[in-house]
Amino acid sequence: MHILLIHQAFAALDEPGGTRHHEIAQYLTKRGHKMTIIASPVSYLTGKSEHDSNRESEGTGITILRAYTYPALHRSFVHRIFSFMSFMISSFVAGLKVREVDLVWGTSPPIFQSLTAWALARIKGAPFLLEVRDLWPAFAIAVGVLRQPILIAASEWLEKFLYRHADQVVVNSPGFIDHTRKRGARLVELVPNGADTSMFNPQSMGKAASQRMGYPDKYIVLYAGAHGMSNDLEVVLEAAGLLKIRADIFFVLLGDGKEKPALQTRAEEMALTNLKFLPPIPKNEMPAALAAADACIAILKPIPLYGTVYPNKVFDYMAAGKPVVLAMTGVIRKVIESAGAGLVIPPGNPAALADGIAFLADNLNEGIEMGTRGRNYVKKHFDRPDQAEKFGLLIEDLVDLNKV
Repeated sequence: MHILLIHQAFAALDEPGGTRHHEIAQYLTKRGHKMTIIASPVSYLTGKSEHDSNRESEGTGITILRAYTYPALHRSFVHRIFSFMSFMISSFVAGLKVREVDLVWGTSPPIFQSLTAWALARIKGAPFLLEVRDLWPAFAIAVGVLRQPILIAASEWLEKFLYRHADQVVVNSPGFIDHTRKRGARLVELVPNGADTSMFNPQSMGKAASQRMGYPDKYIVLYAGAHGMSNDLEVVLEAAGLLKIRADIFFVLLGDGKEKPALQTRAEEMALTNLKFLPPIPKNEMPAALAAADACIAILKPIPLYGTVYPNKVFDYMAAGKPVVLAMTGVIRKVIESAGAGLVIPPGNPAALADGIAFLADNLNEGIEMGTRGRNYVKKHFDRPDQAEKFGLLIEDLVDLNKV
């Protein structure tokens, strides 16, 4: 079958950002399917133009089309909306030219591109699969990004419209199931976030990996991911300030995002000589970055709604065999606790974060055991090949049902 994916934030394995979709696409093509992906030339993580608009084919059954996107993604909320709208329109035009499509796959956020996917599915007479990766607009309202009553009402109407008109809804966290059903989704399936454990080798840790990444010869505490307003990285800076007395502990913040310049300025004001910012790296370089770390941080602001998420980074940390310092509540906490894969601390609490990191630095063997348990747990319950197989069977059944 021919699957059309509309995904503004799509990232291949050799690009920074989340690569769940590229990994699943590779698996689907191995099953004999053809994938066309319409993506933005502007990196969703960095906000910079990384590609031209020309068609590029990988020669493996995956074709990527880059549709025009207004480039000022991180300048302000208004500019961000312009970016989303421009891609919504340009991806629709690009999608009209894609022939013989058996399934249209939309993914949210941003939610506007899913409207494009729905429209293309109806025009092409193909089933519409809606993948929900975050609860938008609920998250935007919770953090105060979306405040205007008219925009909130319009966004919630669009969300419910898409849930009701999707032939299949797929969520990546069990925390999203009730939300989507209450807003009109008829068929909801869970294909959770996870990691490909074969990409990560915990035995590759050591000085070579550390030197390659530019880490100092200390106990390395790594945060890898977006530097946005939801990520609460100010708490990490404050924890680093509390641990300045520990010459053996060093923090690395790897990634990019709208808040990164402000965080760098704040770190300078705090004279944090025990902390370093690094630019984002492609997913295929992430195994080395994680191998050189001793412990990894996953953190979000203490907002109740964030208790519904399964962050990708947590599963990568676990797959790499690293103890996780989790400053979050909710469904992901249950994963860490069930696996015995790290320490769970209250979100928004720098002192608790500092204490947890100090404990791991003082109890190296216990941290190594946590990492081993976490990797084994991911391999058993959240390994990417298993998830991709479930997704593949799901869409094959959906297309077969549409042909009846």
